[in-house]
Amino acid sequence: MPEVIFAGPEGRLEGRYQKGKGDNPPVALVLHPHPLFGGTMNNRATYELYQMFVRKGFSTMRFNFRGVGRSQGEYEQGQGELADAATALDYMQQMNPNAPFAWVGGFSFGSWIAMQLLMRRPEIVGFICGSTPANLYDFSFLAPCPSSGIVIHGELDKICEPEETKAMVERTRTQKGRKIEFTVAPGADHFFESHMDEFIGIAEDYLDARLAHDRPEGEYHGEK
Repeated sequence: MPEVIFAGPEGRLEGRYQKGKGDNPPVALVLHPHPLFGGTMNNRATYELYQMFVRKGFSTMRFNFRGVGRSQGEYEQGQGELADAATALDYMQQMNPNAPFAWVGGFSFGSWIAMQLLMRRPEIVGFICGSTPANLYDFSFLAPCPSSGIVIHGELDKICEPEETKAMVERTRTQKGRKIEFTVAPGADHFFESHMDEFIGIAEDYLDARLAHDRPEGEYHGEK
């Protein structure tokens, strides 16, 4: 997993990038938990989502938001971090100009940023989010959500009760033909400390089903 340093909105950003399989692999970007509470691209859930997309042949990146690790800048309440994520996706697309589509993954705070990013980038056709803290952040911008995806939550999450995130998912409108699935992992806490295999198993099953079901790339651009 080669280290990459690329220009961000407030200075350099540090990431890990793995080129995908084949001539024109899709791209996947994975976003880490809250920078002020120990979140980095080496968070285990972030790392495992990254490895999952790599196994599936995606060109995949995880990176440190501004002010984390060797990434320059300071935490900016989500606005700056969203700009970082958009820049990271731009960087990946420069290296994969013929990628047919993109996916985004996010964990905790990273899932809030991921969902904001997919609202702005129509090439993102799917998302996988874990421990989405619907009690801490406003998700009303999903109006309607343009992509299908899955939200995975721990049954014993004490940072955000699963019922709160489930309610957010249920009241979120989606574009026609799109669906957000919500799954609870029994016994898991917010960080899936001893249930990471269950978290990745749910994520991988969902990704496999989507990749098997979705049509060729033309559909992603509204072509018939």
